[in-house]
Amino acid sequence: MTEEVRKLWPELEWIKNPDLRENTARVWEMALEKSPLTAKDLNEIPFTLLVKDCPVSFMAHKRAVVHIALEAARKMQEFFGAALPIDLDVVVSGAILADVGKLMEYEKVDGKAVVSKFGSLVRHPFSGVGLAMACGIPDKVCHIIAAHAGEGDLFKRTTEAFIVHHADFMSFEPFKNLAK
Repeated sequence: MTEEVRKLWPELEWIKNPDLRENTARVWEMALEKSPLTAKDLNEIPFTLLVKDCPVSFMAHKRAVVHIALEAARKMQEFFGAALPIDLDVVVSGAILADVGKLMEYEKVDGKAVVSKFGSLVRHPFSGVGLAMACGIPDKVCHIIAAHAGEGDLFKRTTEAFIVHHADFMSFEPFKNLAK
C-alpha cells in the first residue's frame, strides 16, 4: 500500500481480511494512476458537482460515508444479531470504493472540478466496478460499488449495499437543500 493511499484512507486498517485490505488499497492506487486528479485535489474538490458551491471536499464526504456505514452496520448487528448477517469488511471496503470511479469521472480545468470527457460517457459506478474487478475485489464489494448510486435502484441490493447506499445518500441529500 502506498503512503499516499494510506494517508487518504486510514480506515483501510478497519478491514480485517488482509487480502481485501490490500486489494482495496490497490484499487485506489490504480485510480490515482489513471486519474487526472491528484490526492491533494481530492481534499480540495467538492464531493459533488450537483450542488453549486458545495462546501465539502470529496475526501471529507467519502470518509464520512465509511464511518456512517460502519456505525450503522454495527448497530444493526447489535439489535438484529444473527437474524441479519452483515460482513463488516465488505461494508468498509464497499464504502471506501463506492466513489473511486469519480477519479476518472472528474478533472480540474482552470482550478475547478468538472466532468471529464470520460465521465460524460461513463458514470463512476461503472468505472469503479471496472477498477475493482481489475484488482481482484470480490463480487459482493463490486455489487456495492455498482449499487450505491441511482443505478442500484434497478436491481436487488444486498444488506451491505443498502447500508452503504443509505450512508452515501444521507451525507449527500441534505446538501441539496443548501443550494435552494
